[in-house]
Amino acid sequence: MNKYIAFDIGGTKVKHAVLLEDGTFIEKGAYSTRKSNLDQFLTDIMLTVQAYQNRFDIAGVAISMPGFVNIKTGYTEDAGAITILNGKNLKTLLEARLPYIIEMENDSNCVALAEKFNGNAVNCQDFICITIGTGVGGGIFLNNRIFHGHQFKAGEIGYMLTPGSQPGSETWSDNGATSSLIKSYKKQKGLGENKVIEGIDIFQEAESDTETNQLVEEWMERISFGIFNIAGTLNPEKILIGGGVSAREGFAQRIKNHLERQKEWEFIKVPIETCKHKNDAGMLGALKHFLTQRDMVK
Repeated sequence: MNKYIAFDIGGTKVKHAVLLEDGTFIEKGAYSTRKSNLDQFLTDIMLTVQAYQNRFDIAGVAISMPGFVNIKTGYTEDAGAITILNGKNLKTLLEARLPYIIEMENDSNCVALAEKFNGNAVNCQDFICITIGTGVGGGIFLNNRIFHGHQFKAGEIGYMLTPGSQPGSETWSDNGATSSLIKSYKKQKGLGENKVIEGIDIFQEAESDTETNQLVEEWMERISFGIFNIAGTLNPEKILIGGGVSAREGFAQRIKNHLERQKEWEFIKVPIETCKHKNDAGMLGALKHFLTQRDMVK
């Protein structure tokens, strides 16, 4: 069975792995993203590939990354936190330096692809995958394939205008991302902006603190607004939610409780579930994209 190298490029870490074409992980690791210098960034990828190719027979390299990624050419108009890749073509840059075919896809789309590959959307042709983290992202699967839009910008659901918690919070990423919950928590507790707080910390405190629990419920209500709009617009078979805090038990049910309070939900209701894949979703989805692009899997 062929082996592939997959990368999940993030603003803080670059995760990497060797996988079989059926999605089985053979080996994986990570390193800190050096995103201030393009040559350093490329060198880190090349050294990682070389280390793997010395021990494995590699058939190709698959990449998940943020931004507006043209999956046909590899050109990235905007790469989110990886600004050194803005206006660059990572595919051609790497193919000029490595003896492998490179395929790449937007990171939120890769999460959806992972769920389609062997997750909670295997039997779905139309579903939406929502990722909740520093921002809100999305992967749209229609007619059994990722919908990219005219300029490879479809799925940027974090730009939707939804009711916010305070002035200046108009987009769904502004008021529905985990970073929004953390910001509201710090304001409520009188903590400085530099105080390190994780979403999981807030959820744990909410189990015994009524005030914090109310803050979490208000945040989840704001998440439900965006989900309501997506369900009413696209009518998918199901909506999957991914991201760190979404893995908590009962997360999807709490979102559904808020949706049920909207009387119109009865008419547009769709199943709401959490994603199966967690930290490895980007790499697994990148592999799925590679195989699809090379017509090796449907």
